[in-house]
Amino acid sequence: MKARPYLIAVVLIVLVAGLLVVFRTPGGDPAQQPRQETSPQAAVEAGAGAGDAYYPTDGNSGYDVTLYDLAITYDPGSKKLDGVATITATASQDLSRFNLDLEGLEVREVEVGGQPAKFVQEGDHELLITPAAPLAKSKPFTTVVTYGGEPTTINDASLGRSGWQISSTGGAFAAGQPHSATTWFPANDTPRDKAALKVAARVPDGWTAISNGLEGPATRDGGWTTFTWSEETPLATYLATVAIDKFEVVRSKLPNGTPVVDAYAPGTSASKKPIQSQGPEVLAYLETRFGPYPQRAAGSIWVADQIGFSLETQTRPIYAAWADLETVVHENAHQWFGDSVSIENWADICLNECLASYAQWLWLEKEGTDLDQRYRDNVQQRRDRAAFWAPKLYDMGKGNEFRGVYDKGLMGMHALRKQVGDDVFFKALQSWLAEHRDGNASWPEFEEHFKKASGQPLDGFFKAWFRESGIPEDQYLLPAGVRR
Repeated sequence: MKARPYLIAVVLIVLVAGLLVVFRTPGGDPAQQPRQETSPQAAVEAGAGAGDAYYPTDGNSGYDVTLYDLAITYDPGSKKLDGVATITATASQDLSRFNLDLEGLEVREVEVGGQPAKFVQEGDHELLITPAAPLAKSKPFTTVVTYGGEPTTINDASLGRSGWQISSTGGAFAAGQPHSATTWFPANDTPRDKAALKVAARVPDGWTAISNGLEGPATRDGGWTTFTWSEETPLATYLATVAIDKFEVVRSKLPNGTPVVDAYAPGTSASKKPIQSQGPEVLAYLETRFGPYPQRAAGSIWVADQIGFSLETQTRPIYAAWADLETVVHENAHQWFGDSVSIENWADICLNECLASYAQWLWLEKEGTDLDQRYRDNVQQRRDRAAFWAPKLYDMGKGNEFRGVYDKGLMGMHALRKQVGDDVFFKALQSWLAEHRDGNASWPEFEEHFKKASGQPLDGFFKAWFRESGIPEDQYLLPAGVRR
């Protein structure tokens, strides 16, 4: 994610936690049970959550999703969405009940293993499901959820908007982190549970639906058109998107044959096509630094709205109306850092944002900028700016995930490069990406990786730059490789 320039210091995540709880005891008829709010503390005591300390009730360790197969119908006129989500998963423990996250939409029917299942919606976003028979550990199962309503936008006075958003051009799009997917489909909403995605989006003729991955055939029937998309590379739920508008769609291919789909909302193509036309060049350059492009497709979705961020939705980033070429570099760098290798916990967000932000500097270096001088100038200009150095870059605390990672974070990455040397730095980045491709990783693992790759005792460096607040001591602030 890249924040709008004047909102860099604003956290653009949503504090709506997706609560997935595993219950081991069978319950009664949900229709006879009162709808009750479930407190986060009670949920934690009941064993809920995937283990993220910042969002302890997010996700669920009781199962692993392998595929979300979504069929949705959306009418921009009424703003109503109807959906059928077929979710394939494997139980990681014996389950008599399990939860999915879904916000603001009404569930009408649930089947598990082809049999009707009892269900109840509780709180803001809990869908509790009781299958007809318990689910056995290590066994795959399929859940079909039929749902609908008017999708919600997640609003916060200080954190901004995310999730399902209505565009100024009359369409809609889904984007945001850490929670956005659950405003348009039921999900196990944690980055730890990455899964493949299929989307069949039915919209009135004249509208177009764009999603992640490879484009499939479109079919027309009775005034409606269904667009199909398939993303086989596992993705974190917040990286899933669908955008509906009267897009101008441009199709092309990268030199290696990778399909590219660029979508421009009304009024954006004249100013944004010249920027996006450099996308293949951006990817080719990033490959020289990070290794082979890790996705099966590429492209972009340009909305006409001045939203507070652009987002690295997998294979096809969503760009705000203010986005520029550096934003394109940033979001495409995320296809390696954040999408291919996803965070283990939200405390690890520097693995995404510090590295994607540093990619912007690498692009400037390609264009002729002396990064060492730029770095020294930044240090000189900001030495006495305590607020700049205050944010921690690792384990920064819930609500602070996006403070510092865009500016202090990229400087920390350049300092790391100068500390270990160019050869070690770029080889270590490429081996890191290769080792964790399509999976998850943590910041402590990143530190260990660089200590091993460099043969240097980097504990002091990482502590000064990433684990502590405040300006690093001069030995870490100005490593030998950047001193005059």
